[in-house]
Amino acid sequence: MTLRTTPFHPRTAALSEGQAWRRWAGYVVASSYELSHDREYHAIRNAAALFDVSPLYKYLITGRDAARLLDRVVTRNVAKAKVGQVLYTPWCDADGKQIDDGTIAVLDEQTYRMTAADPSLRWLHLNAAGLSVAIAEVSERTAALSLQGPNARAILEAAGERDLSGLKYFRLTQGRIRNIPVTISRTGYTGDLGYEVWVDADQALPLWDALIAAGTPYGITAAGMLALDVARIEAGLLLIEVDYFSSRHALIEAQKSSPLELGLGWTVATDKDRYNGHDALAAERERGPAWQFTGLTVDWDSLERLYAEVGLPPRLPTQAWRTSVPIYDQRSNRQIGYATSGGWSPLLKRYMALAHLESAFAKPGTAVRMEITVEHRRQQATAHVTTLPFFNPDRKRA
Repeated sequence: MTLRTTPFHPRTAALSEGQAWRRWAGYVVASSYELSHDREYHAIRNAAALFDVSPLYKYLITGRDAARLLDRVVTRNVAKAKVGQVLYTPWCDADGKQIDDGTIAVLDEQTYRMTAADPSLRWLHLNAAGLSVAIAEVSERTAALSLQGPNARAILEAAGERDLSGLKYFRLTQGRIRNIPVTISRTGYTGDLGYEVWVDADQALPLWDALIAAGTPYGITAAGMLALDVARIEAGLLLIEVDYFSSRHALIEAQKSSPLELGLGWTVATDKDRYNGHDALAAERERGPAWQFTGLTVDWDSLERLYAEVGLPPRLPTQAWRTSVPIYDQRSNRQIGYATSGGWSPLLKRYMALAHLESAFAKPGTAVRMEITVEHRRQQATAHVTTLPFFNPDRKRA
């Protein structure tokens, strides 16, 4: 299959110093623009970073029963959402195991835009039987940029010549940037102050140019997936096929997870009629989930000792890692879970990881042991269960 390029590719390709690309939903996107992702990461936390997020799957659901369809599919209560609201939500199979997660934007009373990590068109059609609703895939004709960081609002206000201080967290508004019609949502995947800008694909390049021009005095920096990976781990945000497997792709039952096991219990509505997985999730809520998704902070002294034993200073990965790492009980040394992604936080100055733990060991502050490979030998460093997110600045919601 030939990989596609996004509508912003003529701009992003010209910025790529090392031509470091990766696949995302059939597209190529930048891993990093500079030879190291360090400056791009710091732009997220100190200025503003601009990400091309066009590869997201995007669906337009319209009609009298649009909300009813979505309420059948996802765990959030869509019928209660107001025009201009954006919902983050998972969706599940009949057994309450998570298929995917994404957002639903309420564009008007009968129009919703849904984003997904995996293709979901067939799933939506299967659930639409008997409903008066139209479903259109708009992935290719809708481009999207994510502007994240403390200067993001100032840049958008300069570019759009309007005040955005009233746009609340997970809300959207229609507007224009240099006379280009756009939808601006106060959303993102970094856990920071951030916005996503949605535009017709044929207006992508003028939009990029307008944001770069307005953002240059504010330190805007094009950023790739390596920087985003560090930020989303700091924010405790899940990545499909890394932190959990879609139940569609799982090869065995043990690879599946429910929203309750993934720390997403707050997204599972208890005030609406039946939906996919309703009964299974209600029963699981009653008995309590067997697993918990949580953060881990690796004890630095413990890590340093392991390296000192072989005569080396601590060596940390320069990029966030995505691999399964065993976690053990501190006392019995029995495996009690596994980490799925992690790395060093330059801002927080801590070695952090996201992990699945048996519920009995998931209480914040619990000491566990995480497998660390030191000079080709498997060792164990002490780590402590940490409430997610690791990083949660007031400006995200203010």
